[in-house]
Amino acid sequence: MVLSMNKKNLFPSPPGSICHLLLLLVIIPLRTLGLVRLPPNVTIPAVFVFGDSIMDTGNNNNNLKTEARCNFPPYGEDLEGGGMPTGRFSNGKVPSDFVGIKQLLPPYLDPNLQPTDLVTGVCFASGGAGYDPLTSKLASAIHFDSQIEMFKDYIGKLRGVVGEERAEYIIENSLYLVVMGSNDISNTYFLSHVRQLEYDVPAYTDLLLRLASTYFKEIYELGARRIGVFSTPPIGCVPFQRTVAGGITRHCVDKINDACKLFNAKLPNALDSLNRNLPDSRFVFIDVYNPLLDVIVNYPKYGEIQIT
Repeated sequence: MVLSMNKKNLFPSPPGSICHLLLLLVIIPLRTLGLVRLPPNVTIPAVFVFGDSIMDTGNNNNNLKTEARCNFPPYGEDLEGGGMPTGRFSNGKVPSDFVGIKQLLPPYLDPNLQPTDLVTGVCFASGGAGYDPLTSKLASAIHFDSQIEMFKDYIGKLRGVVGEERAEYIIENSLYLVVMGSNDISNTYFLSHVRQLEYDVPAYTDLLLRLASTYFKEIYELGARRIGVFSTPPIGCVPFQRTVAGGITRHCVDKINDACKLFNAKLPNALDSLNRNLPDSRFVFIDVYNPLLDVIVNYPKYGEIQIT
């Protein structure tokens, strides 16, 4: 495996570093605890994404309340179509773009969004967001409940474009992805210490799961059925955390990774409970923690990695 990246754009910020790690999953098989099986010759009409900077394709560019924006170089310099910054926390595409039907998954808040763009899906993610409302408040990001409000608004617009019947079909048969939790653990709990005054790590991960389950139910009640929920990645291994808390050797920060592992261990059971209690729901746990940690720890087995 050979990765060619410009050094100044590799992990340009804490959110960007997470994004670059997840992009490695394009070349690494994902391990999941469930699969969404479709009948033969059935296609996914649209893709919708909720989440944070890992998936944000530009919503924060139009969120004037936050400073967590990347509408300036070197962001986007390797993106097809001119190499201009688009609000993605990356030098190129973000994971949302790789799972979308179109070449690039448009952000819902894009002022240039066309009615035809609505038909194949949009991105609601916002850099800095989390399951914990305090996380989004600290970053002035678009919180999960506000992303759901955007989804409600989207549904109304979609009905106006394709009609009631087709809109219902698109909503019920599309793929939904959720990527959150990283900012909750790394920023709200360990960096700001705000939640440490109220919760220990087990209690805080329980809080995140309760909040997440509530939001997942809301998405389901709006018509979503196929929902893939990503684990948190090994946040303690991103360069920012290793520089701040990794000591002289810049090692991975165990306490942060341990919190991620605890949350990830509890998440599948929460999703299983939703599947049991919500008819026709297909919540799927997508493990990105272990594949990414394997790349970080056992990188020689993946071949040569070139950073230029």
